[in-house]
Amino acid sequence: MTATPPSFADRPPGTDVLADMLRAVRLTGAVFLKARFTEPFGVLSPQRYDASIPMAHLRHVSIFHYVATGGCSIETAGGERRDLIAGDLVLLPFAAEHKLWRGNAEFTPASNIVHQDAKEGVWSFTHGGGGTETRFVCGFIESAEMMFAPMFRSLPEMLVDRADDEAVGSGIAKTIGELLAKVDSLTPGAEVILGRMMELLFVELLRRHAGRLPPGSKGLLAALNDPLVGRALHLLQADAGRRWTTDELAREVGASRTVLGERFNSVLGKPPIEYLTNWRIQLAADRLRNGKDPIARIAIDSGYESEAAFNRAFKRVTGLTPGRWRGGDGDSPPLMPLQFGRPP
Repeated sequence: MTATPPSFADRPPGTDVLADMLRAVRLTGAVFLKARFTEPFGVLSPQRYDASIPMAHLRHVSIFHYVATGGCSIETAGGERRDLIAGDLVLLPFAAEHKLWRGNAEFTPASNIVHQDAKEGVWSFTHGGGGTETRFVCGFIESAEMMFAPMFRSLPEMLVDRADDEAVGSGIAKTIGELLAKVDSLTPGAEVILGRMMELLFVELLRRHAGRLPPGSKGLLAALNDPLVGRALHLLQADAGRRWTTDELAREVGASRTVLGERFNSVLGKPPIEYLTNWRIQLAADRLRNGKDPIARIAIDSGYESEAAFNRAFKRVTGLTPGRWRGGDGDSPPLMPLQFGRPP
């Protein structure tokens, strides 16, 4: 039996800045489709899905396509085109409209193809003209409250990675192998395990993308590569409730207050304490939405001297009071405009 793979959610807090960021927004992963295409074929995946498509009800998703066998071409709505081969893993951070094809064929909307009942949460279909076979496994990552969306403002509309192109990818290759075995068997409980695999793949792809960014890049993922800012982020996120000052943080990372502030502004477009405020509110928002702790307790844990000070900070960042945030709006939680993405 395939074991449940490690998840970023199982790692001790503070050991990985990126994992901490993603843990705070409660990502949910799932494999939703296995597809068998035969040449010629053409499939159009829309930006918004109708009710017949899995994940149509979700508010924000990032889509994965893994090419298990064969190959085809993919093109995004923005005009980026890639030729895919077996072993390629594609991430579409914003789930935008895209096309998949091989050979000369009319493009068929995905909603006209997916018609079989799902087993263990995974749908399947076969489509094409009967020629050379290409097999896909497709999954997604969702954040119900969309709190993490600004993190991805610096991402391209499509990332293509090889599961086995370098030593650092050995973990991805192993996870992909287990994923394919689980998708083929779909034994009871597979849905949960597949979801954990998608979470792991998502974190690893973002980490690899961040590691490949050229010097001088801007945004949160680029900040992870900056030695000074990266150390500061680690400290702030590991002890968000501490009453930090810029001077204290600068001493901890071995830099002057001026240098630290300049590096933060250059890479993230904001000073360290403003980043800390946003991070605290993000953590507090998760506790408010998903927990039962009193607001006063959350305020103290978040580093505020009083509930009133916390309420003011929370409303300044989110536009809502903590009480309104906790109450939400029916089944649709309010959006949170945290600015962790590309600086202005």
